[in-house]
Amino acid sequence: MAISAAVAAVGLAVFGIMLNFSIHKIEEGHVGVYYRGGALLTTTNGPGFHIMVPFITSFRSVQTTLQTDEVKNIPCGTSGGVMIYFDQIEVVNILQPSAVYEIVKNYTADYDKTLIYNKVHHELNQFCSVKSLQEVYIDLFDQIDENLRTALQKDLTTMAPGLHVQAVRVTKPKIPEQIRKNYEIMEGEKTKLLITRERQKVVEKEAETERKKALIEAEKVALVAKIQWDQKIMEKESEKKMSEIADATHLAKQKARSDADFYQAKQLAESNKLKLTPEYLELMKYEAITTNSKIYFGTDIPGMFINGNLGVTPATKPSKSDKAP
Repeated sequence: MAISAAVAAVGLAVFGIMLNFSIHKIEEGHVGVYYRGGALLTTTNGPGFHIMVPFITSFRSVQTTLQTDEVKNIPCGTSGGVMIYFDQIEVVNILQPSAVYEIVKNYTADYDKTLIYNKVHHELNQFCSVKSLQEVYIDLFDQIDENLRTALQKDLTTMAPGLHVQAVRVTKPKIPEQIRKNYEIMEGEKTKLLITRERQKVVEKEAETERKKALIEAEKVALVAKIQWDQKIMEKESEKKMSEIADATHLAKQKARSDADFYQAKQLAESNKLKLTPEYLELMKYEAITTNSKIYFGTDIPGMFINGNLGVTPATKPSKSDKAP
């Protein structure tokens, strides 16, 4: 009975150990690949808990999310024979889950050593070998990351479809100390030159601003003078027009008055012509006589008077009866 219990306990222990080594977990963003006796199995699993044959089957978890591989201390010789070192180059890449089996089969689960690390060394040395130190360190440094990414992706598209390089970040390389000091001196001189040029641009800009300001002021003064001149001309033209209107009005009044006087004189002449009949003249004679208030005394009266024919006749002596008492 005791032996049976011991066997059962041993069996349970063995079962527990087997179960512990058979159950495994794949993290999110990873794909599990399996080896049996060193051979890669075609079976792959996604995230979660899975069971495998313990001690016979092993697994590797391959990341399928965005990851960054850091390649450090990369030597590089320029075309002039100067050896420089890149401290670190970062390669941001991503592996498609559907391509995991083929890539692991061809390049093992540590595929990035072959496809990323080694390729970075190779492509960077290819670039440096045909460029001078000036080009690598100064002139073309801003193009290294893009050229390296393009070269890596071109090879990966052929060798490992499903592995994509998103970006490459390159740090400034280390160069010999003496050369670095020379570059620093040169950069200092360039900085002074740039400062001088910028100061010159500022002075030129200020002068240009002053010139434009003076031009604007002159244009403003000219515009004001033109406006004032135009205003004076308009005032003179208005005065001229007003004078012309006044003259025309006065002329029209004088003409109307002359026409009225002419018409009045004409009408009066015609009226007089119609009135100057013999009968009317006779009447006027008598009316004039009756309105005469003069009385003459003496033996003679004035020697002239107007007869009916408006002629002059000698006056007759008054009779005795006409003498004053």
